[in-house]
Formats: sequence, structure tokens, C-alpha cells
Amino acid sequence: MSAPRIPVALTIAGSDSSGGAGVQADLKTFSALGVYGASVLTALTAQNTRTVAAILPVPADFVQAQLDAVLADLAVAAIKVGMLHSAAIIDAVAAVLARYPHIPVVLDPVMVAKGGAPLLAADGAAALRRLLPRATVLTPNLPEAAVLLGCDEAAVLAEPRRACARLRALGPAAVLLKGGHAGGAGSDDLLDTGGELLTLSAPRLPTRHTHGTGCTFAAALAAGLAHGLELAAAARSAKRYVSAAIAAADSLWLELAARPPGASAEDDASAAAAGHGPVHHFHALWPSPARALLP
Repeated sequence: MSAPRIPVALTIAGSDSSGGAGVQADLKTFSALGVYGASVLTALTAQNTRTVAAILPVPADFVQAQLDAVLADLAVAAIKVGMLHSAAIIDAVAAVLARYPHIPVVLDPVMVAKGGAPLLAADGAAALRRLLPRATVLTPNLPEAAVLLGCDEAAVLAEPRRACARLRALGPAAVLLKGGHAGGAGSDDLLDTGGELLTLSAPRLPTRHTHGTGCTFAAALAAGLAHGLELAAAARSAKRYVSAAIAAADSLWLELAARPPGASAEDDASAAAAGHGPVHHFHALWPSPARALLP
């Protein structure tokens, strides 16, 4: 009997120079979940855990050239779409994806960085709506859902089921509305497939180090689809993975944060609070004090 093939997932997203979000987070997630990751870059960012200092978009024709090269050669089983930045890039991606209707697409409508910097140009929101019908599942957070629906965030929070139905009416086959911005003791997400409503629950963990959670969740969902899981099973698996990655984030950031030689415990605490550190994508694979934080 031959060994099972390693599934391939493709991320189409921006680069995060600090390594916690974007293409870097997606590739780490794919690797941690047993998927070979390929990537198409849409933008370069100069960023760290505190701020996005600059963004350099990749020309739309070169984004298309990357897509054509990868899809002509690799057996891509799922695609995760993240930061697209501009209408021109969105339209280029849409044109290519239309030629591969059999590949499931997880569309994460990235609009704003964790620190508040805009990642989608002014012309991008309207163009992004044109891409929604190609999505197998759309994964907005509450602010992103509000932008796509043209309403305020409070309306989405007050009636999340109605918001999901309205988002599905824009074209995606399913919607996974992420509840991380809602506050409260729990962090609950809602998956609406059109025939089923599934709530994905987890306790809200007391950490500021959540850089890359949205990218990581969407990439984990794509990894599950690449493995052949049904959408609901892939969503449950992705929720477990990202929750454990958040649980391990504090101890990872204590290892990574810059501080002068011979720093005291107080300096460690100051460095840990400086920005939004990354989640721990390899929490189950790297021996680390972070393992003690996991369930």
C-alpha cells in the first residue's frame, strides 16, 4: 500500500516582517498541521508587534504570475486568501481563482492590523465583495463583517445570526463569524453553512499576545479542508488549534521579546507588554515552558 499523499495548501497574503501574521503565520500553521504550504505574496509590510510602519504592494500582474506558476505545478487542495490590499490585486486573484472552481477557498477579509493600521486600500472593500462568491467559507471578525455589510459593529454583535445570513447573501457558500472582538468570558465563533448553525466556543484567555490569530485560524481551517475534512470538522479542528496557540503565546513572547543583556524580571514583564506578540504556532512540537500552559 502506498503512503498517503501530503496535501498542499496555498496562502495568498501579505508578508509580516515580524513573522507572526500573514504569509509567515499561514506557512507555520500549514506545517504544524501536516500540510505542505505554498505562498503568493500580495504585499510586503515593515511591521513588528507594535505597528505597521510601511506597506509595499506587489504589482497585480506579478501576483497573477505567482498564482499561475504555483497552480500550474502543485496539486493544491485548499487555498487561504488573506491580505489583498487593493482592488487591482483582488481582481487579479479573482480572475485566476475562477479557473480553479474545484479548489476550496477560505477567504479571510483582512482589513486592519492588530495595532490598528489599515491593510486594505480605500478601493478594496467594494472590490472584495466581488470576490465573495468564490469563497467556500468567509471568515470575518466583527469589524470586518460590519464593513462588508455597511453597518456598525454593534449591529453585528447584537444579531450575529442575522449578520451571517446577510453575509452569505453576498455570495460565499458559508460564513464563519469570529467573535474575538466581542469581549466577555468566552470567545465564541459562529459557523453558518446555510443549513446548519454551529457555535465554536472557547474560554477567553488573559493575554495581549494575539498577533496573527485571524490569519492562523483561517490557515488552520484551510489545512483541515486540504486534509479532506468536512467544513464543520475543519472548523472545530481549527478552533482547537488556535486556542492552544493563544494559550502558549505568553511564554513564547517572553522568549522572543528584545531586552538588554542581564535584564531583570521586571524588564521581562515590560518587554512582554510592549506589543501584541505572536501566538505559538508550534506549541505541540517545540519543547518549551509554554507546554505547561496547554490544557
